Amino acid sequence: MGDFHQNGMITTLHNIAKRPLADLEAELESFKQDRPMGLVLPSLYSELLTDALANIVDELTKVTYLDEIVIGLDRASLDEYKHALDYFSRLPQRHRVLWNDGPRLRAIDQKLQALNLAPTEMGKGRNVWYCYGYTLASKRAEAVALHDCDIATYDRELLARLIYPVANPVFSYEFCKGFYPRVATNKMGGRVSRLFVTPLLRSLKKVCGYNDFLEYLDSFRYPLAGEFSMRVDVINDLRIPSDWGLEIGVLSEMKRNYATNRLCQVDIAEVYDHKHQALSMTDVDQGLSKMSTDIAKAIFRKLATNGEVFSVEKFRTLKATYFRVALDFVETYHNDALINGLEYDRHGEEQAVELFAQNVMRAGEYFLENPMDTPFIPSWNRVVSAIPDIFEQLKTAVEDDYKEYSDCHD
Repeated sequence: MGDFHQNGMITTLHNIAKRPLADLEAELESFKQDRPMGLVLPSLYSELLTDALANIVDELTKVTYLDEIVIGLDRASLDEYKHALDYFSRLPQRHRVLWNDGPRLRAIDQKLQALNLAPTEMGKGRNVWYCYGYTLASKRAEAVALHDCDIATYDRELLARLIYPVANPVFSYEFCKGFYPRVATNKMGGRVSRLFVTPLLRSLKKVCGYNDFLEYLDSFRYPLAGEFSMRVDVINDLRIPSDWGLEIGVLSEMKRNYATNRLCQVDIAEVYDHKHQALSMTDVDQGLSKMSTDIAKAIFRKLATNGEVFSVEKFRTLKATYFRVALDFVETYHNDALINGLEYDRHGEEQAVELFAQNVMRAGEYFLENPMDTPFIPSWNRVVSAIPDIFEQLKTAVEDDYKEYSDCHD
């Protein structure tokens, strides 16, 4: 159960009173007259074959306040794109599926590549970036939410609570981050947040001293949550990382572009579970191993832009500090699990900490060896300055795909 406690520099909106969903949705329905709302769903084609997405679509068919749903479809052939059009056709809202692997969107991507403006890596960041571009092009939404397509415990109340802070015309929030407890199947989840991000932030405070950015990140209850919402004007100047640093990168951009009183976090679910990534002990380019490395690189880069000076010696100190702090957290989580009657694999947790400690050093070495690394995808403002009609090109490509392969038109 949430409470009213506020911690750190980011406003926390709790779920204290268990407000009925019907009340929330009725209020959102009234908001849409002044502030139309949209939803972005970045998806792999393989997720269309899961029970999780089937339930998400079922829940979304009951949502009446959305003006548009934009679905980014990755790793899909032509037949799979056609299947996706049919799969999402039961959504009553206006919706479009971006066939990211199709020839029309690939042609746009190649134009951007020629100007060094295209995403450099396949993945969620690239998918989200193109979905946001289409959202700007369609001009149908003024507030937009984003959530993943693998949420096994999805309920449409998650969406209502997520978009409410940026949809309410009385509020001044430009950006909202969702949070929730990561406990399912009688176990604690969220290993990268629990065992890596929080201990790393606390360790950086010890090694680097007080830093406003570190305090900011440490104010978020679940910084790696894939669920967030924003006013559409935020998207224009937003630079999105193309790797696993997406969530941390977006938080960094919000800190750079807005005062913290324009940002908030909201409790969006009592129970949350999704597809779990493997730890990947033997392959640093897969699973949680790659995720932790990418996240560390994103944090190091941001600190460097704020004037922090790094060296091999400082990264060695940071690794040692992180290892000790993270092991203390293992003890804390072990005790928390026991009092709540949860299963807790202490050996597995300490194995994860050992791997993450190695990745702190690996990320530091990469940072020092690649000073010119630019993992952020350019903002849409920059793309428009280079290609003034890019939004019209993007919108036309999506609409032409839809018209050619869909049996229903709107």
